[in-house]
Amino acid sequence: MRLIVMGQQAFGKDALAKILDTGTDEVVAVYCEPDREGKPVDPIKSFADEKGIPVYQPADFKSADSLSMLAMHDADLMVMAFVNVFVPEAARDTPKHGSICFHPSLLPLHRGPSAVNWPIIWGSEKSGFSWFYPTDGLDEGDILMQWECGIGPDDTVIDLYFKKIYPAAIDSVPAVIDAFREGNPPRTPQDESKATYEYRCKKSHAQIDWSKPVAEVYNLIRGCNPAPGAWTTRDGAEVQIYDAARQDGDGQPASVVSVSEDGVTVQANGGRILLKRVKPKGGDKQPAADWAATAGLSPGDTLG
Repeated sequence: MRLIVMGQQAFGKDALAKILDTGTDEVVAVYCEPDREGKPVDPIKSFADEKGIPVYQPADFKSADSLSMLAMHDADLMVMAFVNVFVPEAARDTPKHGSICFHPSLLPLHRGPSAVNWPIIWGSEKSGFSWFYPTDGLDEGDILMQWECGIGPDDTVIDLYFKKIYPAAIDSVPAVIDAFREGNPPRTPQDESKATYEYRCKKSHAQIDWSKPVAEVYNLIRGCNPAPGAWTTRDGAEVQIYDAARQDGDGQPASVVSVSEDGVTVQANGGRILLKRVKPKGGDKQPAADWAATAGLSPGDTLG
């Protein structure tokens, strides 16, 4: 099959590499976002250039020139691997079999740009990814394929996405293409009654409220690691929390229970959080014990 691969960053590059590794299909074009001044060249562009595949970076897909260029490729399918730009129906339908898009959640759950963060923050026990037929709606469209995995009680975004979802999704790319090659690829409508939409997980969502139940605090820290980074304050100075562990124990929420080589133990509602790795504002990520020593943190002090 003649393929267009549209994507960005490492996921787009690795999806393209997986297609080329199979040697079954011809990638006739790669599409990615325009270069940005002061930003590194997108990995998918660099890789496509290395492999001699034409790269196109239109500002949008609304113009007649952009649509004509897409049609010129005479593609059978467009594989949209990690795409942040809006691609209208006229562009998506240009290939003979249309387009298929990746999303890192079990749609219709967690539509939106932070689909890996929110299930952890909400304490969900499972997630996964979907390949779906995109429409003009945000992450709407019939499902071609889904893959499910558990979310462990201590999993962070790094664990869920980079260790579970990412490798399985890359491995699924040939099966997605094969579904179209074999004819009659599956189409399962999304259940709109179960749909959730979430905003991008930003700093404003990541502030820790130590009076909340300890499970909620711990889930927020896990779901914001590595980005945007859950945070609290010490005497008004911000500090982001990364690696942490949940512990038992009662006390006054927000109070520092202990400081040791293992880190800083802070009381929440109904339990405690051991801070292991932090990043004070203007500083680097570091062991929480080092930060505590520099900040003069002692048991009985209050965070937040």
